[in-house]
Amino acid sequence: MPILSQMFGIKVDNPGREDTVTLAVCGGIFGITAVMLVYAWCNYNYQPIRAKNLLWTTLIYLSTVLWFVGNIVANGHVHIVGAWSNCKLWIIWFRVLFCFVFASMTIVRFYALDRVFNQKKPFTTRSSLIAAAIVVVLNVAYCLVNQLLGKSLEIDYLASVEACNATQTFRNAALIFQWVLWAGCGVLIFRLRNIQSSFNEFRESILIFVVIVALLIESTVINVHFRRFPLQKARRIEKTVMDVVASTLVVWLFIGYPVLMSIFRRRSYELQWLERLAMDGPTNSYNLTPNRKSKQSYAKMEDSANGADSADHEYIADSTHLSAHKPFDNYHPLNIESVLNSNALNESSLPPVLRNKVHVHEPIMYSPSLFSPRYIEPPSPDGRRVI
Repeated sequence: MPILSQMFGIKVDNPGREDTVTLAVCGGIFGITAVMLVYAWCNYNYQPIRAKNLLWTTLIYLSTVLWFVGNIVANGHVHIVGAWSNCKLWIIWFRVLFCFVFASMTIVRFYALDRVFNQKKPFTTRSSLIAAAIVVVLNVAYCLVNQLLGKSLEIDYLASVEACNATQTFRNAALIFQWVLWAGCGVLIFRLRNIQSSFNEFRESILIFVVIVALLIESTVINVHFRRFPLQKARRIEKTVMDVVASTLVVWLFIGYPVLMSIFRRRSYELQWLERLAMDGPTNSYNLTPNRKSKQSYAKMEDSANGADSADHEYIADSTHLSAHKPFDNYHPLNIESVLNSNALNESSLPPVLRNKVHVHEPIMYSPSLFSPRYIEPPSPDGRRVI
């Protein structure tokens, strides 16, 4: 490649062993992430996992895989001959399309939380289908424009160097579109900062935004100042690894923590999550009405006629007792208050003096009682009695 090196003023490297190793490592990262998602689906009834909108998270992961397939050609990790030489197919319809789909689906996932907890509107199956249709139409329309337009946005195949070439106008348009998408995502993240603690993903969202902004800066620099990076081994490997690590890290930030907790602290973390959900008082604070017929992760928001009365009672479950008995396993994660305020825990079953704002501990066989001299129940932090 000395002639090409002199022509372009850079050291031109053919795809080789390092590229193969890079693809294998990236494949391993995707494989580990896939195992994590399969585990999450197998444990879908685990409430902290179910609350994470697993369907959209899985679709985000699939878009990263197809984005990577486009990168194999666009970044020059293989000899661009035969089927690989269809540059428009691999760059426009794999790399660009699924890079944008990745961003769009992330926006939709944040929008689902915003719609439920800020706008107090439902995010149902119909809402999901509408959002998916908008994502597909907008991104396919952008790619069609690039496919059909002429020289200014052209992608062509350079047989002499076995590489795909994209004009600078094409690169700039793609970069601007990505910055616009992620700027919109940043606005949604800011709006999610005050939602109730059980569903608050603000810290994870900030980390995701920081990761993506760093990736966008890297992509902008390499596409503007190192236009022929696919011909340079070090730069193409760096670009592909950055894309893969950043995109899979987003998936891990969405779902990784509850998955790891389900492995190492399964029951204690679920109890902690349920107790926090009960103390959030979703019916009182957000007028949440659980939709039992829906399998969506977020419940329907409606105005409540009861007001604060529907959240008067809290149920603090004893972890020792619930390790053998799991009363919430068959309920939607946002359905806890209706369970706690059902007939089984109706205030009419309590003495009149204890009917307002009490903590109820279910008794455990052979445990010390209030009548036992060695049992002293410390006062509740908020001054409420404990039975």
